[in-house]
Amino acid sequence: MALRINDLVPDFSADTDQGPIQFHDFIGSNWTILFSHPKDFTPVCTTEFGAVAQLAAEWAKRDTKVIGVSVDGAESHTKWKGDIEKVCGAQASFPIIADEGLVVSKAFDMLPAEAYLPDGRTPADTATVRSVFIIGPDKKLKLSMTYPMSVGRNFAEVLRALDALQLTYNVPLATPANWAVGQDVIVALALNDEQAREKYGVLDIKLPYLRTAKAPT
Repeated sequence: MALRINDLVPDFSADTDQGPIQFHDFIGSNWTILFSHPKDFTPVCTTEFGAVAQLAAEWAKRDTKVIGVSVDGAESHTKWKGDIEKVCGAQASFPIIADEGLVVSKAFDMLPAEAYLPDGRTPADTATVRSVFIIGPDKKLKLSMTYPMSVGRNFAEVLRALDALQLTYNVPLATPANWAVGQDVIVALALNDEQAREKYGVLDIKLPYLRTAKAPT
């Protein structure tokens, strides 16, 4: 069954290059980003892991854990990190799950149940294992993005989406198209105009169903 927004994400035990984990325990009460890759030592994925490593201070500022997953072994991940750090000039301190049995890839609906790793495989055999999952502290899926192998992921956009998710988490707010930190937000229709003004101050009523206000700090 497909994993949908606000579904509880699968729990699983797995080996990583930093030792074994139980995924729900790893999440704890944090925001978590799980980002997946079809194979170690691939060019686009190497640049992406590097981008994540360079954003370490930004993830920490947002109380967010990041964890990779690739369908190779933990020893391979450790060796690959040497290349990643050489390219990006930053320490890749996050763990990478060793998903050789495809347990995680299948649980997160990146591969069909009947998928397997053929002898002499190439990244094309697991091409759909190129996704980003943002998971809330309630361990529910908040956002997912899937990319083809030819398009590098924009982790500045992942960071922007994370900011929007954290700002609107369990409050009657949403963010408009192309929103960036500091810009006005949309007040949900769950509040009438009086309630919205009391909670968020001055409203800009563009349409009866489109009301914006200053983002709370």
